Amino acid sequence: MTEPQGSSERNRALAQDHVATAPARRATRLAFFAAGFAMACCAPLFPFIKKNVSADDAQFGVLLLCLGLGSVLAMPITGMLAARRGARPLILLGGFGMIALLPILAAVQSATELGAALFVFGAALGTIDVAMNVHGAEVEGIEQRPLMSNFHAHWSIGGFFGAGMMTVLLSLEGSVAFCAGMGAATALVAMLIARPDFLSVAGKKPEPLARPRGIVVLLAGLTGIMFLVEGAVLDWGALLIIDRQLAAAENAGIGYILFSIAMLMARLSGDWLVARIGQLAILVLGGAMTIIGIVVTLVPTEPTLALFGFLLIGLGAANLVPVLFSAAGRQTVMPPGIAIAAVTTTGYAGILLGPALVGFVADATSLGTAFWLLAMLITALPLTAWWVVRA
Repeated sequence: MTEPQGSSERNRALAQDHVATAPARRATRLAFFAAGFAMACCAPLFPFIKKNVSADDAQFGVLLLCLGLGSVLAMPITGMLAARRGARPLILLGGFGMIALLPILAAVQSATELGAALFVFGAALGTIDVAMNVHGAEVEGIEQRPLMSNFHAHWSIGGFFGAGMMTVLLSLEGSVAFCAGMGAATALVAMLIARPDFLSVAGKKPEPLARPRGIVVLLAGLTGIMFLVEGAVLDWGALLIIDRQLAAAENAGIGYILFSIAMLMARLSGDWLVARIGQLAILVLGGAMTIIGIVVTLVPTEPTLALFGFLLIGLGAANLVPVLFSAAGRQTVMPPGIAIAAVTTTGYAGILLGPALVGFVADATSLGTAFWLLAMLITALPLTAWWVVRA
């Protein structure tokens, strides 16, 4: 059977688009990698940075809020500018900014200087976070196929290598300044390779700092829920394992490790899966699997089965956020840059505030109850999936 002429021409046009945007696709992956790498470099360095400024735990907690504040303030501004100017200059500004700030974080000697440096580092991170998602949505729109899951997978890959590299260098007794410099240099190489290949796409002038409206409000709320879940697994997963006596304290991190591995593997195959079964099925099945994973961690008394729940949470949750970002870039109610900024900002708020809310609920009831409530919140994704895919 011969292929219809119109279909054949369309397939050839799409293939040409794929070839033409291959460099931009690769550049987007490198941007996600660089951002995840630079952010992950901080975690192993923070104990040494804390010591440099002679801060106690409470003071350092306040200083870390500067990082989150810088990100949250930069994200909506980035969305507005990306809608006006395109994502490329903002990816470069945020990427090279965070690279420049990483060695500075390791060098400052006072709490005031560290707070200022963390604020600017957070602003740079927030800028590249929004801009690279806008760029990813642009590439995805040109190629007319799912790409966002793989982009987000490269953030996870960068995070894995960033944390691993810092841990190895520190274990070899490298100085904090040397380790931070090596981390910055690695991220710099990724950004320099990517720099020539970002798309130069500028949008129409939108209303400045527009409030989310229509479907964007739903997308932002759903993204906030999913980032809340990811933050809860990161900050409370080990404590849940200890609370349920599933593992000794020194091994309690196994839950988050299983979650992270499952999420990375699922995101690497996520675009293929979205293309095969569609975004509606991903939202319904992924949401259901995430809920089942939480239930499995809470109900069984058999440790192996309960830990398997963390794998299910990672597999189910992995591609939900990429689908939501794709919908934000595809909708026409607001300029894509502003919509993605709203989704990113709400998601980041979920990471910042979520663990604290979980702790409040756990203190008032129990940690298990807090995770049951998370499972209830996740039901919003399959229940609203039809509206999301129509965005």
